[in-house]
Amino acid sequence: MNAVTTKTHDHSSGAPNVKIIINKVGMDRPKAWLAAGMEDFRRATAVSLSYGMFWVGLSIAITLGAYTLGYWHWLLPMIAGFMFIGPLVAVGSYGISLALERGREPNLGDAFGSWRPHAGQLAMMGVMMMIFFLAWIRLATLLFALFFGFEVPSPATLYTALVTTPEGLSMLAVGTVAGGILAFGAFAISVVAIPTLMDQDLTFMEGIEASVRCVARNFRTMLLWAAILTGCVVVGVMTFYIGLALILPVLGHASWHAYEELVRFEPVEKLST
Repeated sequence: MNAVTTKTHDHSSGAPNVKIIINKVGMDRPKAWLAAGMEDFRRATAVSLSYGMFWVGLSIAITLGAYTLGYWHWLLPMIAGFMFIGPLVAVGSYGISLALERGREPNLGDAFGSWRPHAGQLAMMGVMMMIFFLAWIRLATLLFALFFGFEVPSPATLYTALVTTPEGLSMLAVGTVAGGILAFGAFAISVVAIPTLMDQDLTFMEGIEASVRCVARNFRTMLLWAAILTGCVVVGVMTFYIGLALILPVLGHASWHAYEELVRFEPVEKLST
């Protein structure tokens, strides 16, 4: 069965009355989404790879800047915090996949300018994701102070202590659990919200509602999907960001196909006849 919510809009605004239908999917679907993501990457390799390399370059620049300015101790929480802004990073990949579906040859404009028609609502989603990100940074700061105090040791001392001392291992354990809960909350409100806002003339709150209902209706599948996304990003980071040039666009394309399978929109008039 499908879960249905009716969203009524003012016809004078040009937006139709629609019903948001949340489909039930099986545990095997994430594999199909990844395959579809790889196929989109193959069809638009140059644009997708360029988009991925842009984020790799930005990540490297931020890392070098943090070391140069003496803020190296922020790197670990900032890297972990990528999970909170990752859905926004995927917007360009959504634009590429959408261009492919419309039978066009994707270009860099699709990757970097696809957000413009719905800039206002996407910006509000950006604010929501930034709130989660800042909450994580604040939590990480408190955990560091709790386990290590307010003195910032040298990089070698700190990173060695994280994996060789009871305080470091305890902080990693608590931080992983707390951060995981926070990250899943961010995932739940954004997993289909952002592609929904790019595809439909809806408000960001309606997108969030659809996303939460999607996760609730397909909890095990979406938990698996969240784990896959996290694992792939971790692998990309462990390659000194280089692997993200491939991983980010593929995951973005895959997330677009996940959205298309999970969420369906139909005019109210069509369903009521």
